[in-house]
Amino acid sequence: MTPTPGDQPVLVAGGISDSHTWNLVYLQLLLEEHGHRVVNLGPCVPEDLLIAEALAQRPLLIVVSSVNGHGYHDGMRTVTRLREHPELDQVPAVIGGKLGIAGPCGDEEVAALRAAGYDAVFDDSAEGVAAFRQMLDALSQRALV
Repeated sequence: MTPTPGDQPVLVAGGISDSHTWNLVYLQLLLEEHGHRVVNLGPCVPEDLLIAEALAQRPLLIVVSSVNGHGYHDGMRTVTRLREHPELDQVPAVIGGKLGIAGPCGDEEVAALRAAGYDAVFDDSAEGVAAFRQMLDALSQRALV
């Protein structure tokens, strides 16, 4: 059975090397506050698991989160694998959090993440969180259509 747009979940996953969970719980609660059903895959999510869940769930959105600072490298590998599947090509995917060990990603890294297949990249600043919330507001409106 194919989900209708109103019941499509949002998939939340930690990067493959990131064992943190508080960020994933926060994201789940925030998404639920915005009216979304969430499938939280937890920390250290292998690409094969994320892909299998995305193919099975047909999510409205895929959110990859990082706290350990390896989000850029983990995220590049993840989105590259994800975008190899034509069935997932149109599923929006975003990444955010602490994406670099030396601080926020620069413009070149953000551009590379977007070119690899992420629809948006959010850092862990107050502005990044506000931009993510804005995207959720737009997504919530799209889910109602």
